[in-house]
Amino acid sequence: MIEALKQSMYDLIVETSTKLPKDVRRAIAKAKARENAGTRAAMSLATITNNIKMADDNLSPICQDTGMPTFKIKTPVGVNQLQIKEAIYWAIEEATKHGKLRPNSVDSLTGENSGNNLGGGTPVIKFEQWENDYIDARLILKGGGCENKNIQYSLPCEVEGLGRAGRDLDGIRKCVMHSVYQAQGQGCSAGVIGVGIGGDRTTGYELAKEQLFRNLDDENPNAQLKELEEYVMENANKLGIGTMGFGGETTLLGCKVGVINRIPASFYVSVAYNCWAYRRLGIKINADTGSVQEWLYQEGEEVDFNKNAGAEEKQNADETKEVVLQAPITEEQIRELKVGDVVRINGMMYTGRDAIHKHLTDHDAPIDLNGQIIYHCGPVMLKDEDEKWHVTAAGPTTSIREEPYQGDIMKKFGIRAVIGKGGMGPKTLAALQEHGGVYLNAIGGAAQYYADCIKSVEGVDLMQFGIPEAMWHLKVEGFTAVVTMDSHGNSLHADVDKSSFEKLEQFKEPVFK
Repeated sequence: MIEALKQSMYDLIVETSTKLPKDVRRAIAKAKARENAGTRAAMSLATITNNIKMADDNLSPICQDTGMPTFKIKTPVGVNQLQIKEAIYWAIEEATKHGKLRPNSVDSLTGENSGNNLGGGTPVIKFEQWENDYIDARLILKGGGCENKNIQYSLPCEVEGLGRAGRDLDGIRKCVMHSVYQAQGQGCSAGVIGVGIGGDRTTGYELAKEQLFRNLDDENPNAQLKELEEYVMENANKLGIGTMGFGGETTLLGCKVGVINRIPASFYVSVAYNCWAYRRLGIKINADTGSVQEWLYQEGEEVDFNKNAGAEEKQNADETKEVVLQAPITEEQIRELKVGDVVRINGMMYTGRDAIHKHLTDHDAPIDLNGQIIYHCGPVMLKDEDEKWHVTAAGPTTSIREEPYQGDIMKKFGIRAVIGKGGMGPKTLAALQEHGGVYLNAIGGAAQYYADCIKSVEGVDLMQFGIPEAMWHLKVEGFTAVVTMDSHGNSLHADVDKSSFEKLEQFKEPVFK
C-alpha cells in the first residue's frame, strides 16, 4: 500500500506542476479573447498560452517557482496519516530530483537551501477526517511572487483610495478591491484571489488560501458572498491593470470568498493572491490500496492552446517596435530604447536574485558585468549524464525585492539592462536615468517559453547560495521582453499604478446596504 501511495503522491505533484486544470485554461482563453490584437496584453497572453502548451508537451514546470507545496488531505477514520506524510515526503524529494519542483526550502536563519524541498514546515500538509471511504488529496503550488502580494486588513480601517472601510459587507468590498489594485503586475496578473472573512490572523489567511481550492466555475451557496464575488469580478477588471500589469481588459480571472466566525474585538479580511499559473489539482485515493481512483478538477471542456499559438505571438510582436540586443550593450544603445519597445536578446545574460544582489553590494562580481544583462530568475536546473547543466524552467522572478540594491549595483558594475517581472520603484528609475540603463519586463510564469530561448549554460558562480540563487551564465537566442522602464525617466508601471488608482477611487460609494 505504501508504494502505491508514494506513486500516487508523486503523480499528483508532477501533474500539478506541469499541467493547468481545465477551469483555469478556460478562464485564460476568455481573457485572451477579450484583448485587442497588437497590445502588450495580447502579446503576453499569447506567450502564456504558448507556455502552457510547451509545459504540456515537455511535462516540465509551467513556472520555475514551484512555491510552497501545500496539501489539503481528507482521510477516512482509521487511516494512518503518518504513512501519508511519509509518502508525501518521498514524493517531494523525488519530484525535486527529477526537476518537477525547484528546490525552494531555505533555512530562515542560515539561508541554506536543503536541496530537496524538505525542512521545517516544508511542505505544508493539512489533514481533516471525514466519513467517506476514500482519501481526498489536493495540492496547490503557489509561487513566491504572488504569495508576497497576499494582504490582510483589520476593520475598521482607512483603505487607500477608497476611504473608511467599516465592519460590514461594504467595508469588505473595499478591502477586496484594494487587494487587487495593490498587487498590480507583481503577482503575475491576471490572477485569482481567495478571500477569507473573519477568524483570527492565522485562520483568516488559512480560509483565504482554502478558497483557492474551489473550482472557478462553482457558485457560492451564500447569497451575499455570491453577490460580492460577482461584483469584484465585474469591477476589478475595470481597473485596467491587465496581464503582467501592462494594462488591458483582464486583471482578475477569479474571486472566491469564504466566511467564518470571529471574536468581537477582531474583524479581519484576508486575501490570498494567486498568479495566472494557478497550479492546483486533486485526486481520490483508494484508502486500502493507495492507488488513484479519480482525478479532480476535470469537469467541463478542455481548451486546446495549440491553434495558432506561434502565429498569434508573432502577429502581436510585429505590431510593435522591435529591437535586437546583444551584450555587451552600450549606453548609446540603451538611450535609444523607449517604454513599449519589444526587445529580443541574443548572446549572454546572467541570473541574479536576492542573494546575488546582497552579495554584490559588498563584494566584487565573479565576472565582468560591464555592459551586461542581469536576469531576475531562479531557474530549475538538471544535470545530464555528462554532468552538464541544463535549464528546464526559467521564467522571471518579481523584481521589486531588489529595489534596495538594483540602482547601486548597476552603477557599480556597469550593468546596462535588467530583466524581471512586475517593475521596480523610483530609486531604480532614477538610477536608470542617471546611469543609462533599462528595465525589461519578461512574461511572469512563462518558464517553458523562456527555457526554450536558453541555448546553453556556459557556467555558474556562487553556488553556495543554492540553485535558485546562484549566478547562472546563460546563452540565449530570441529572448523576448518589453521595455517598461527606460533611461528617460518613463515607467509603464508607475503609469498603470496611477491610472488604476484613479479608477479605484470611483468605487468609494456604498454598494451593499
